[in-house]
Formats: sequence, C-alpha cells, structure tokens
Amino acid sequence: QVQLVESGGGLVQPGGSLRLSCVASGTNRFSIYSMYWYRQASEKQRELVAGINKAGTNTNYADFVKGRFTISRDNAKNTVYLQMNSLQPEDTGVYYCNLGGADWGQGTQVTVSS
Repeated sequence: QVQLVESGGGLVQPGGSLRLSCVASGTNRFSIYSMYWYRQASEKQRELVAGINKAGTNTNYADFVKGRFTISRDNAKNTVYLQMNSLQPEDTGVYYCNLGGADWGQGTQVTVSS
C-alpha cells in the first residue's frame, strides 16, 4: 500500500519561505507517476497548486503561485518537493501531495501570519 508523508510545514511571516517534502513508500514505481501538490484552506475546496511529470522535466503551476513556488522531485529518494517563496497570508492552508492522481498524504499545515 502506497503511503505519502508530507513534512516541512509551519508558521512563517509574510514574505518568508518554506520547503515542503513528500516521501512515498510502499511502491517501487514512484518514478512512473506524475506528482502533484494541492492545498486546502479552511472552509474552501482543495485546489491544485503544482504538478510535475515523472521525469521531472515538465512542471505546471496554478496562476496564484507562479513565480513564487517551485516543484521538484528526486526519484532516487521517492520524494517530491515544493519550494515556497514570498509567502502570503492567502497561502495558508493544509498542503497535500498526490501520487498519480490517486493516492494522498495526510497533509502538512502552512500558516502565513505576522
């Protein structure tokens, strides 16, 4: 059974940075899946933040994070990352990684506040 574990969330001031990580276990096929980061703010629907193809050669971003967030992956470590810069209060929420559009992690809380 695939397990995804996110980490790296926390409390940060506006303008600050965080790097999220998501480690996949229970699969030896991590490298064949596209990976995604989603987020969900309180009382809002979960929304796609960024995606990366299996080789890490193609990425896509929601308009609201373009130029601020960077998704990357290390297939040797079964890990996907989300580097988040210039964070704003509206970036607050629980961030989830998703493997291949199917499996979800438990999420990591990101709070941007002064």
